Amino acid sequence: MRVPLPGRGEREILAPTTLALTEWRIGVIGANGSGKSTLARMLNGLVRPTSGRVTVDGLDVVRDGAAVRRRVGFCFTDPAAQLVMPTCVEDIELSLRRTVKDADERRERAMEVLAANGLADHAHDSVHSLSGGQRQLLALAGVLATSPAVVVADEPTTLLDRANTRRVGDALLGLEQQLVLVTHDLDLAARCDRVIVVDDARVVADGRPATAIAHYTDLVDAIR
Repeated sequence: MRVPLPGRGEREILAPTTLALTEWRIGVIGANGSGKSTLARMLNGLVRPTSGRVTVDGLDVVRDGAAVRRRVGFCFTDPAAQLVMPTCVEDIELSLRRTVKDADERRERAMEVLAANGLADHAHDSVHSLSGGQRQLLALAGVLATSPAVVVADEPTTLLDRANTRRVGDALLGLEQQLVLVTHDLDLAARCDRVIVVDDARVVADGRPATAIAHYTDLVDAIR
């Protein structure tokens, strides 16, 4: 994966990589700018490969982009990128607008989604009045409302305090969907079934959490 740099040629942001993501909980770790978010965003076509192919259950993320995005939900680091309606229930209703056409049914379904995510008491609150953890849970609820098969979360706890990190992490790791979790939180990564380490645009370790995390910490220690 290469991107143009005006007047300076191109920069490689993710080297040619072959991965099959079959485990139910997959952590992706690495330094800022390593390429891990690029890898994650390719899984639902937010970033398109400049060579090779990315497929999800046989669907090509470029050719079958709409179908892939229905299967792969994406949570951003900052929930403000996803929360666009005035109140919590309206934001969930927005996620449901394509699948639930009747307004009354859509409101009922939205309330069920909020209740399932511990946010029923905030249904009519402004999204701006929520805590950071609540906003991230609301963003996740909006993704889950569409019933994706896979959830990709790109550093979802980076902006949160320790208590909300635990709360959001528990919610993500408790999902019935397959989870790809990009994170700087090594405790969360250790709870995954598999961890991928990305460094300088390359996958440099891939395997059991303890082994991969140890490889990453060795990389960090080597640059001190």
